Amino acid sequence: MTNAHPGASAPRTIIPIVPAPAGDDEMVSLYAAREKIHPRSVSGFFSRWRWLTVWITQIVFYGLPWLEWNARQAVLFDLEARRFYLFGLVLYPQDFIYLTGLLVISALSLFLFTAVAGRLWCGFACPQTVYTEIFLWIEKKVEGDRSARLRLDGSKLSRAKFGKKALKHALWIGFAMWTGFTFVGYFTPIRDLGALTVAAALGPWQTFWVLFYGFATYGNAGFLREQVCKYMCPYARFQSAMFDKDTMIVTYDMQRGEPRGARSKKADPVALGLGACVDCTLCVQVCPTGIDIRKGLQYECIGCAACVDVCDDVMDKVGYPRGLIRFSTQNGVAQGWNTRQMLQRALRPRVLVYTGILLSITLAVGVSLYLRTPLKVDVIRDRGALARTVEQGRIENVFRLQIMNATESPQRYVISVSGLPGITLASDAEVDVLPTEVRSAAVRVQVPPGAASSGSHAIQFEIHSSGDAVARVTEKAAFVVPR
Repeated sequence: MTNAHPGASAPRTIIPIVPAPAGDDEMVSLYAAREKIHPRSVSGFFSRWRWLTVWITQIVFYGLPWLEWNARQAVLFDLEARRFYLFGLVLYPQDFIYLTGLLVISALSLFLFTAVAGRLWCGFACPQTVYTEIFLWIEKKVEGDRSARLRLDGSKLSRAKFGKKALKHALWIGFAMWTGFTFVGYFTPIRDLGALTVAAALGPWQTFWVLFYGFATYGNAGFLREQVCKYMCPYARFQSAMFDKDTMIVTYDMQRGEPRGARSKKADPVALGLGACVDCTLCVQVCPTGIDIRKGLQYECIGCAACVDVCDDVMDKVGYPRGLIRFSTQNGVAQGWNTRQMLQRALRPRVLVYTGILLSITLAVGVSLYLRTPLKVDVIRDRGALARTVEQGRIENVFRLQIMNATESPQRYVISVSGLPGITLASDAEVDVLPTEVRSAAVRVQVPPGAASSGSHAIQFEIHSSGDAVARVTEKAAFVVPR
């Protein structure tokens, strides 16, 4: 159907819109359904290193709360008492700057490590990877290898299937609850926590965090697995900003491997026009995130090197040289560099900048901790009596000193004051403070009449320990002379 209009260059065609028949609505999903990944077991050089890091990290995590230091827990973040114990260090909330320094050091270390060696942290030491490895090991012991697990998941529900699934989940939950218990043991003395657990007398705070952290471990390592690495972890998204063509990553040598194809062990791949890749897909089967490394660098790759181990094993069986899949750099693969040439490119400007900043901040934090005075004092004016006149016309101000003993031995501190002519203490000048205690002391400060004009005047409190190891702190305050 056309309608002509005066001055129009061409007739306009009107196409009627015919509504779709009822019942023909179609739901289109914008997201692909997740397919459960059953990683194949693999053994080899990198697999052994990965399990070594699993053992080391878990021995540290589960064992550290049970260590004792000076008759108390060696590492304890006692939020209720507002004291944090790190072996010989006793820190207070006022030492928050050290936590900031630790976080900055951790971030820069991750940036430096990523720029040099890619996502090795993700593949070998990240808690998500570590606990997924442990949960997969439990799953393998209960349900069997990859093919057995695939058959079990594809079969109908039976007594045997229900028994295996129930046992697996019971072991998962037990391990996850122990993990949650250990986590809370860093904030509540773990021996007391154990006694409360046995007596079924846990408080609401401890109960919530044991269950929360336990079920977070159970859900992340048992169900989400690679989804955490691919979609929830922000590191996978911004890692490309730290990568360059000289970053060590897991690479597939396409020039050597393509074109891929199956062949017999006795066949000559050159005569068949084939590369070294036999297209066995084992590199895909062992990948915990389910990617095909032969498609090139992908953000889902966590650098676990499982594909390297299994590919080297296949190359040994068919009689080809190892290294079809290996740790290398994009420049190294493209230009055929050897290991020495690639290591020489490691000391590039980006790496040197990261290293310089990291060493500077680490040195600054270390020196600050070494020179840290184990005594902290806060001066608070007594608002109930800002200034008053006492006997002989002397002017008196009352201050409250919060004295924090950051050592694990009792201390006697001596208080003195200066800043105005004739200024003296009218209260006890010595205060005894127990180990790691915060003691509040009321201090009366007096000046003779006429020693200062009316208004506010700066004075200084000096507090020092009377023992062998002298700790000295000076704090400023304001002395008010009324009109």
